Amino acid sequence: VQLQASGGGSVEAGGSLRLSCSASDLTLDYYVMAWFRQAPGKEREVVSFISSTDGSTYYIDSVKGRFTISRDNDKKLTSLEMNKRTSEDTAIYYCAAGIWRLTGVFTRPNEYDYWGRGTQVTVSS
Repeated sequence: VQLQASGGGSVEAGGSLRLSCSASDLTLDYYVMAWFRQAPGKEREVVSFISSTDGSTYYIDSVKGRFTISRDNDKKLTSLEMNKRTSEDTAIYYCAAGIWRLTGVFTRPNEYDYWGRGTQVTVSS
């Protein structure tokens, strides 16, 4: 199973960027899809995830109102639209897939089964 993240790059503060994650061998219907990020010297943190059942979403407080996660199960794509970027958003971004579990919280890396390699996003002020 491979997850392939793309769309990273450099953008000025206030700008927009869209990340995409393709999942070539997964039937996305069964998986919660998430974006994590890891900044230098910091732990990996969840940015957002989208449910496999009803499409409900979760965002960490620092990105609420700026980022939007979406998924297209038929195309096996998950996207993260990032607007109003700040330097705090600079990190390596990872997409992840975790099979849905009734007791899952889905904010922790160890709840995810598959990971992409990551794509660097840099925001310059």
